[in-house]
Amino acid sequence: MSSSAREAADPITIDFLFLDLTTCTRCVGTDQNLVSALGIVCDVLAATGATVEVRKTLVETAEHARELRFMSSPTLRINGRDIALELKESPCGAEACSCGDGEQIACRVWTYRGGEYLQAPVGLIVDALLGELYGGVTRPGAGAPERYELPDNLESFFAGMRQPSIEQSACCSPAQQVSCCEPSAKAGCCGPASGEGCSCQ
Repeated sequence: MSSSAREAADPITIDFLFLDLTTCTRCVGTDQNLVSALGIVCDVLAATGATVEVRKTLVETAEHARELRFMSSPTLRINGRDIALELKESPCGAEACSCGDGEQIACRVWTYRGGEYLQAPVGLIVDALLGELYGGVTRPGAGAPERYELPDNLESFFAGMRQPSIEQSACCSPAQQVSCCEPSAKAGCCGPASGEGCSCQ
């Protein structure tokens, strides 16, 4: 492709993939920075006639992650390419980004111009957008490899999501179980946390 801006008929597609957009500060911050970056380049996009489609996707299951070849949360892809320069992660700390046993999973760390960031930097997004606009530049990134396997980190997260909570699985509520018998007798009184009934009522 030439160095001129792409044809208006050839839109730029941005895929924003994430595990949580309510409490995960990395996902929420990346979402906000994406809006800021689009605001910065909007005049350039309008002047060149380029169109941008933003698709936000909550990755809900391991099967969904495999279908999307999802490597880390959050992910930003422009025309199918991950804009991250490399795949780096650190423990997230958000309640939503934990396994069923409470263990924190790792979420993405973004590197840009010698720094590390917990949300996708506005400058990185702008660079990626302009690079795509002017010539479809192929940037070195951390996209999913040709042979994809769901990372252990995400495998644990989705496995934890499948584990029923005490409220869902116990024969009575946690509050009821607290008062139904002495702590030393809990196992015999309440039995295992299952929906098959127990003796605490």
